[in-house]
This record gives sequence, structure tokens and C-alpha cells, in this order.
Amino acid sequence: MHQRRILFLQGPPSPFWPELAAGFEAAGARALRINLSTSDALFWRRRGAAAYRGRFAGWRDFVRGFMAAEHVTDVIYFNDRNPYHIVARQVAEEMGAQPQVLEFGYLRPGWLTLEQGGMGAWSHFPADPATIRAVAARCGPQPAEGFQAHPLATEIAFEVCSNLVNQYAFAPFPFYRTDRVHNATYDYLSGLRHWIAIARRRKQAEAIMAPLLSGAQPFVLFALQMQSDYQIRDNTRHRDQRVALAQTIASFARHAPTELSLLIKLHPYDTGLIDWHGLARRLSAEHGVAPGRVACVDEGPTQALIAASRGVVVSNSTVGMSAIRALKPTFSFGVAVYEAPGLTHQGGLDSFWASPEPVDADFCAAFVQALAGSIQVRGSVYVPEGRKLACGEIVARVLGGGVNGHGGFVDPPPRLAGLQSGERRASQV
Repeated sequence: MHQRRILFLQGPPSPFWPELAAGFEAAGARALRINLSTSDALFWRRRGAAAYRGRFAGWRDFVRGFMAAEHVTDVIYFNDRNPYHIVARQVAEEMGAQPQVLEFGYLRPGWLTLEQGGMGAWSHFPADPATIRAVAARCGPQPAEGFQAHPLATEIAFEVCSNLVNQYAFAPFPFYRTDRVHNATYDYLSGLRHWIAIARRRKQAEAIMAPLLSGAQPFVLFALQMQSDYQIRDNTRHRDQRVALAQTIASFARHAPTELSLLIKLHPYDTGLIDWHGLARRLSAEHGVAPGRVACVDEGPTQALIAASRGVVVSNSTVGMSAIRALKPTFSFGVAVYEAPGLTHQGGLDSFWASPEPVDADFCAAFVQALAGSIQVRGSVYVPEGRKLACGEIVARVLGGGVNGHGGFVDPPPRLAGLQSGERRASQV
């Protein structure tokens, strides 16, 4: 059979997935779909979708049988560490089908990531600087900027709708196993309380940041991620940011110059289930850090803070990529696609405070060019014009063999070493 047959699994909660399916069919491919949850069915809005209503234990056999019966050539999914997608990727590889993963971009804003198989530790994008430079040369010049930033409220509204539908309208898919760590209602109510508290703490945060942004007080920025993010759960060795924070403050207390301070910034979507402010105070006191040298804020202008800082500490978030592009020394705890000599600090955290390794500006430009030309796609999953732009490019790359193109694919994944236990754990959920 010569027709490409694309199986869509779970996608972003937006109209993007059915529009992308229509794009594939307009190009001559066949779009197939398996709904796993009520939210999947709500957002798909196309006829002919199959539904898996069984338990997770039976998913492997079901998806294998479906792929065999439908002669699936490609499987496309959003969020590669979702347990259903881990299994589907394994089955696809066993059967000779190509797994394609889509996610928000490594470059932000206005970019999406399109890779073969997986992201983060499971990314096949090369890690060797010489190979990356060669990929960049083959890609040639790329757009300097992404499409545009989508409104934050739009993303929140779609996410909340999707998760609450799955929680309360679960009857059509009674055994669906959500990958959320916390109950959606509990999480959102906690978030509401947290955001009310942010409003009260805003003046305090502005007072903390004022001397930092003005340049009067040298500091390092530690940008926290969502604790429940798969980039933390499956693409770091510590698996818990509280461990990373404890290590950071302990190292800061021992090795940071006395004039340097540490600013901990929460993720914009943090719902307050962990008291990061209290934890930072306790850890600072335990390690004898002078009052005022370590501070925690709920919000702030991330790009401006990066620009004003001496350096940035992350687990593996895209803030790290933003810091590197701003030519700020960056230390990454986790496994990130940008973790490479010349981009991030390769020594231990203890040496980062006083002697951070600078970013190689020439290599940074080559790295961004290689990313943009091989595994990044301009567009958005929320904005109509951005969806149209992204759909056209994704269809062209998938059908034309351009995913991880220009040599942007190496096997095995170069960053996977040391995280194999995570793969086994996730696969056995």
C-alpha cells in the first residue's frame, strides 16, 4: 500500500488536531483516530474515530490490533511521555510504523517541536557540537522569530475545559487513566487560592526584584517548572524539584560569592500545592545563608530577569534555552536538548557561582538554526493563523520525510544514558 495512513492519538486541547488531520487528507493521506477520553471525542469533531474504552492493561493489544488492521504507517501524538503514547510508540517501532511526536517548541514563543519518537532524554537530535554545526549548515538560514505568542488565557481555558470534562464526564470512557498527578478540581481550586495570594504578594515581589533588575544587586535566577511536568518526572535524574532546590541552595551557601544573591521564580502556572517560599526559607536557614540573599517570587518579567542576571539555573525548561540565546551562563540539572558544551555550564554546580562557563555565541546561533530547520515548526496550536501555518509545515515534513531532517537524527538517542530506569517505570504504569 502506498497511501500514508496517519493514526492520531491524544493531541492538544484545541481545534488543532482535526485541522491537522484535514491537512493530511488534503495531501492524499488517510487520517485515523483513537479516542481515549471524553475530552478526546469533544475536541476531535470528525467522523469515523475508534474509541478505546478498556483498561490501560489492554491498551497494547488493542493498539497493535488496530494498527495491523488499518495498515498504519505513522502515529502522531502530543506529549510523548503519556503512558498510552509510550506504549503506542513501542508498538509502532515493532511494526515498522513511524512515531511522530508534537509538543510546544524548544524555541519560544511561536514554535512547536516535531520529532521522531520522543523529546528530552528520548530526543534523537544530535548532542555533538560538530554534528549540530553540520546540521545547521545543511538547514541554511531560518526565520529569526516564531509565529507569535498565544494569549495565556486561551491556553488556560482549553486546558481547564479538557481536564474537567474528563473528570466529570467520564462515563463514556470509564477506565481512562489520566496522566495528571493531582485531581483536576483540587489542583484548580488550589491554583485559585494561590493566584489570589499572588495579587497580595505582588508589591513584595516588585520590591525584591527592583534592585536586581536595576543592576544594583548581582544575582542568579533559578526558574522553577511545573512539578507535575513530564520534563521533571521523566527527563531529570532527581524527578522532584525540591531535590534540585535543596542542592542549589546548599551549593550556593558553600560556594557563591558573598555579594551574589539567588532569586527563585515560580512557574506561571504553579498552583501552590508546594510551598516554595517556605521551603526556600527553611533550606536557607539550614545552610546558614544570610537573610535576604535567597528570595522567592511568584511572578516577574522572565526575559528581563534573564537579561539582568549573572546566570540561570534550570532543571531542563525552555527558560534555559531563552537564557542561552541571551548569552547568559546556564546550568541545567535535567536532560535537555540544549545540554551541550558551548551552550551550558559543563562543570558541577559548585563552580557555576563564581566561574560560570560562557555561552559560545557562534555555536548558539548554529544550534538555533539547526533546531529551527530540523525539529522546530513555526506556528501555534491555539491561534487560528498559527494553526494553519503549522499544519502546512507538519504535513509537508511528515509526508516528505523531513522530520529530524538535514541529519538532525542520530540513533540511539544521545541523552538517554542514565534514564533507562525511567523508561521502564513509565512503560509499566
